[in-house]
Amino acid sequence: MIEVFVESIRVNMANYKRVVMLKEKGSSRYLPIWIGHFEADAIAIPMQKVPVSRPLTHDLLRETIKTLGAVLEKVVINDLADETFFAKLILDKAGEALEVDARPSDAIALAIRAEVPIFVEDKVIDTAGMVFDGEEEGEKEDKPGEREESVPIDEEKLSVFRQFINTLDIDDLEKGGESKQ
Repeated sequence: MIEVFVESIRVNMANYKRVVMLKEKGSSRYLPIWIGHFEADAIAIPMQKVPVSRPLTHDLLRETIKTLGAVLEKVVINDLADETFFAKLILDKAGEALEVDARPSDAIALAIRAEVPIFVEDKVIDTAGMVFDGEEEGEKEDKPGEREESVPIDEEKLSVFRQFINTLDIDDLEKGGESKQ
């Protein structure tokens, strides 16, 4: 598995569709995941530390997990099928490992609130990850146990993402930071 962080949420100004850009730690590879407007807000609100008067859905979920005696350890984007991403919440309850299926947007929103790491399975980022022109894949920091070579990206499968990203108005976007560990 590869650890990532939310680099930004980008908006296509032509159709207002959103994409969350996950960036591989120590690399220039990104994983774009299309999300809805409300899902984008659910991720952006805690990243920007916007105060809310009442708990939002993901705040409620975080507190419910805690109240039930479990701890969210991490979230994993674990599959990609028919252009749909899948995720899991990895919980620990009294030493018992629990996995809960989730939409990636919900898993990311919860991870940011709980300040836990976000991971992507190798097969997912190898299939859908991308490096943008002008960024070097070789910028990766040398750390023990990290992958040393990248797997070629299937450009044909990613054409829908590339077309979308090429329509984005990058100048209007505020960037988020890495989630705390």
